[in-house]
Formats: sequence, structure tokens, C-alpha cells
Amino acid sequence: MVKEIERYGIPIVHMATITTISESVGANRIVPTVAIPYPVGNPKFDKGEEHALRKTLVKKALDALTTDITEPTQFE
Repeated sequence: MVKEIERYGIPIVHMATITTISESVGANRIVPTVAIPYPVGNPKFDKGEEHALRKTLVKKALDALTTDITEPTQFE
């Protein structure tokens, strides 16, 4: 599905905990996330820390969307 969407010129960012799966499905822009049960969060954080973590991950994804790449890339 990822490759089909990108084939139409729409960039995709795959946010995942297990980045090898992202690579195996053909994702070109990959943002590693926190953990399998909480990919974009951490229930041990207070509300402010949780918000900051999520904001950081979304910012990485948005930066990945605007970055020209020539091969599959992980955005740490």
C-alpha cells in the first residue's frame, strides 16, 4: 500500500516501533517510535511530557515528508 500511494507522488512517512517491518513493506521515510503497545506515547509520562514526546515524533514525521530522499531513510 505504501509504495502504491507514493507511486502517485504522495510522500508517506511510516511511523513504527519495528523499523525492519517498515523497510520490508517498502516504506521510504521511516520514523522510529517508542514501543509496540504505545508507539507514539509513554503512559508513565505526565501529561506535559507525553505532549512533548508526541509533538517531537510528529515534527520528525513532518520533517521527513519535506526531505528529498533517494533511498529508504530512517529519521532518528
